[in-house]
Amino acid sequence: MKYSPLGNSGLSVSRVCLGSMTWGVQNTQADADQQIGYALDKGVNFIDTAEMYPVPPSEATHGDTERVIGNWLSRNESQREKLVIASKIAGPGFPYVRDNSMISGDSIQVALDDSLARLQSDYIDVYQLHWPNRTSPHFGKHWLNQVKASTQDVAAEKDRMRDIVLGLGKALSSGKIKHWGLSDDTPWGIHTYLQLCDELNVARPVSIQNEFNLLHVKDWPYLIESCVFEDIAYLPWSPLSGGMLSGKYLGGARPAGSRWTMEQRQGLFRNTENAEKAVAAYCDVAKRHGITPSQLALAWCDQVDGVSSTIIGATTMAQLEENIAAFELELPEQCLHEIDEILRDYPIPF
Repeated sequence: MKYSPLGNSGLSVSRVCLGSMTWGVQNTQADADQQIGYALDKGVNFIDTAEMYPVPPSEATHGDTERVIGNWLSRNESQREKLVIASKIAGPGFPYVRDNSMISGDSIQVALDDSLARLQSDYIDVYQLHWPNRTSPHFGKHWLNQVKASTQDVAAEKDRMRDIVLGLGKALSSGKIKHWGLSDDTPWGIHTYLQLCDELNVARPVSIQNEFNLLHVKDWPYLIESCVFEDIAYLPWSPLSGGMLSGKYLGGARPAGSRWTMEQRQGLFRNTENAEKAVAAYCDVAKRHGITPSQLALAWCDQVDGVSSTIIGATTMAQLEENIAAFELELPEQCLHEIDEILRDYPIPF
């Protein structure tokens, strides 16, 4: 396993980050225990979760993924200091999560204490803001003119962000979190938080996780350049585009138990004609080079300059083994050239 610095944190994390959002719906406690054990044996030291997991989110399952991890930690206390565990506070969007309230200095204290109780841990290594309070181009909102920057009250947004930074400062001072990070944010969000941290004498964010994969490259290279220059780790989530880049959904296929057979997970906005063509082309490249489509997509993500660690997820051990093995690959130049040609033809296929 290879390792990279986690931004300016001083931490060294595996190039593979074990995602957990299926634990509690598609995966049982026993499944999660097996996945964690295998990942640790392979050198993974980085686990990502969130208070709103598992996915698809629901009031009945809210927080269950953190509980699954907490149950494992309670039985493996000696492993805690060896791990970098990241979790996230949910932003507005769910009535059952703090009455749909925005992230604030006060809500951070409440959410953090709840997450720590579920995780059965005294601290979280990296505490992340799951998405901004403002409407931003995450989760497919970059289409259909859904994001109208001109309508935003920038001064009010900065005031809310200032309050968040102060709340994070309290959490850092208390020792309940060691570092903090962003998720689903933009270059403006990153740089505004950097300015506010310097203004308020609070530690800067160490990371950001955004959606990034062969079907969704909007952060490359502009946002990623900001991360590299500001020493912020860039952590791709959904490197297989919700499983689409594995090729298993080609031709309308819906394998039993797969994410796209579940409520709220029918491909979301991904299932377009151009995305289908792009996936088929990537599958052909993978076949020519003797690897699986999933491994092609993951190995490509890993070699992008500025990527620090890639968040993977799996519902079966076979998938997890296949995915982790991808990070041992070095794609040859010819393979990268073929991928580039497809990217030029289908730069934003959904």
